[in-house]
Amino acid sequence: MSHSVNIVAVAARTPVGLTAESSAAAVRAGISRLGVHPFMVDGQGKPLTCARDGLLDDGILGRARLTALATATLGELSRKLSALSSLRRPAPVLVALPETRPGFSDDDARTILRELAVNSLPGGRHLRFEPGGRGHAGAISAIEVAARWLDQGTEEFCIVLGVDGYQEAETLDWLASNLQLAGEGARAGFFPGEAAGALVLAHESTRRRHRLPTLARVRGSCSAVETRLIKGDEEGLGQGLSQAITGAVTGLKLPDEALDAVYCDINGERYRTEEWGFAVLRTQRALRDFAYVAPVDCWGDVGAASGALSCVLATQAWARRYAKGPRALVWGSSESGLRAAAVLESSPEAARDS
Repeated sequence: MSHSVNIVAVAARTPVGLTAESSAAAVRAGISRLGVHPFMVDGQGKPLTCARDGLLDDGILGRARLTALATATLGELSRKLSALSSLRRPAPVLVALPETRPGFSDDDARTILRELAVNSLPGGRHLRFEPGGRGHAGAISAIEVAARWLDQGTEEFCIVLGVDGYQEAETLDWLASNLQLAGEGARAGFFPGEAAGALVLAHESTRRRHRLPTLARVRGSCSAVETRLIKGDEEGLGQGLSQAITGAVTGLKLPDEALDAVYCDINGERYRTEEWGFAVLRTQRALRDFAYVAPVDCWGDVGAASGALSCVLATQAWARRYAKGPRALVWGSSESGLRAAAVLESSPEAARDS
C-alpha cells in the first residue's frame, strides 16, 4: 500500500465521552463507566455490571440503541468536516455491525443501514451506507476496503463506522449461557459495553484540495480468516491474526520502522489473550513493545466499535503528543473468524500542528 491514504477526521460516542477527544482523554486518565444496570441482570440473576451511554434512555434497546449511537457519531463527523456536504458524489460509509447472534439478526443489520440513510444527519444525502465487516474486526477490515477504493481513485472520501452494544435481553442470555459475561461462574468473561466510532479516510490529493489535516496515514492493512474459533473444539493458535498482522506490516522497513504501540479488542476472555500471545511469537520482529492498549476497564467490550475506536485512540495520542512513537498497530478478532490488522503512522504535518 502507498502512503497516500490519510485519516482526516475521527469521531466517537462512548460511555466515557461524547466525542473522540473526550473519550480518548478519559481512557488516558483511566476513567471507568462500569456500573450496575438499573434493571438488567446477568446469567446468575444478579444486577448486570456493564458500561452504558450516559445520555441514552435505558429503555431504548437493541437496534434502536445502536442507531442512536451511530447517528450521534456521524453528527460529530459532520460538524468537523464540512467538505462532506459538498461532494460531487455520495461518499460511502462502510458500517461495521455486530455479528449475527441472539438479539441481533441480519434483518436488524439491514434496518440499521436503512435508518442511518434516512435519519443520520442533515447532509445524509451526501452519504451512501454499505455493510462493512461484522464483529470486532469489522471496522479494521473496512479500512482495507476503503484504502483500496481511495488508491484506485473511485472515491474522494470513505467513512468507516463501527457500532455495537449488548443491551438486549436475548443477547445477554446468550452471552451468559456461553460463560462470556464476567461474574460468578465465568473465569474469563467480559463486561458488556456499547459505543460507536468513526473515521474519515481520504486520498492525499483530496486532502490537499480540501486543505484537511492528516491525523494519521494508513501504512498497511490486511484481513484474514481464522478457522479455530472461540467457541470451537480446536485450541486457537493465532494463525489468522498472525497472517493479518504480517500482511499489514509488509510495507514497513523493519526493524527501523517497527511498531511502537498496539491497540486491540482484548477483553478478558482467555481465547483472545492467548491468540495475541501466539501472534506475538510469529510477528515479534515488527513490534518494539508487546504491551497493548485495550480499554475494556473503561468502556467495557464494545464489539464492532472496537476497531474504529482503536484508531481514535491512536490518532489522539499523536495529536496530544503522548504517543510512544510514530507507528501503531490496530487489530481485531471477530467470533466468526474474521481477523484484521492495520498499521497507522503519524505524519510530520500532524506533529508540527499539534
